[in-house]
Amino acid sequence: MRCCTFILGLLLAASTLVAATAAETPEEKPLVLAVHPYLPREEILEHFTPLANYLTRTLGRPVEIRVGRTYAEHIEAVGSDSVDLAYMGPVSYVQTVARYGRKPLLARQVVNGNPFLKGEIIVREDSPLHSLQDLKGKCFTFGDPDSTMSSILPRWKLAHEGITLSQLGRFRNLESHDDVALAVLSGDCDAGAVKGEVFQKFAPKGLRVLAELPPVHDHVFVTRSTLPQPLIHSLQSALLALNDIPEGHSIMTAIHPGMSALVPAEDSDYANLRHILMQSKFSLKR
Repeated sequence: MRCCTFILGLLLAASTLVAATAAETPEEKPLVLAVHPYLPREEILEHFTPLANYLTRTLGRPVEIRVGRTYAEHIEAVGSDSVDLAYMGPVSYVQTVARYGRKPLLARQVVNGNPFLKGEIIVREDSPLHSLQDLKGKCFTFGDPDSTMSSILPRWKLAHEGITLSQLGRFRNLESHDDVALAVLSGDCDAGAVKGEVFQKFAPKGLRVLAELPPVHDHVFVTRSTLPQPLIHSLQSALLALNDIPEGHSIMTAIHPGMSALVPAEDSDYANLRHILMQSKFSLKR
């Protein structure tokens, strides 16, 4: 009898624990901040930890950083509302909207007072290449296939100049902008394309610009469609407040060394990019 009573007590305790866990409200769960893998994972965690800590304090709710393994995985996670908020490149945002519908926009990045994302096609400083036409028969390194500045726009730029991929000697895709810069620096490939901040990082080691890429509105923070409206408002207010609070500058420059502001964003900001993608016959729903 005592044995039965003991077992019954254990079962009641276990059921109470399960009920308590199930009763955990959504407000108690950490918010997930997703970032695409434009840099090595460790660097991204370092860049975004100050923001995650700030949002945790401001919202009174833990914020965790999730780095996607690929751009495609990042897009799928944002599009399927599997993450709570996300930092997205322009092409990734446009592709997400095309495949899954619009997401609430929180804020758009401004760098050194310029709302447009900057990118370059790069070569070694001592390279004999001096124009895009010189790339025919040469090796070109792109970044992730879904990357705005290391893949999508340089492919458009080459096509705009009448250079097809088949006219290159060879081409390939690497995981990150850093990988592209290092491949060009090492002489492993003749040219590549990177975002402006990565060019600035590696330029002193022996890189120069072969061609500028077309400007498009910069990276954007979005949130999931199913997030409660009051929380969306709180997230947006917290991000835009970085422009005015003492710690805001250091939080923003941790993400991007030149980030000078976060401003309200509209879906129409990316209309010109959609036009470029349609011109170059990229499938937004691939």
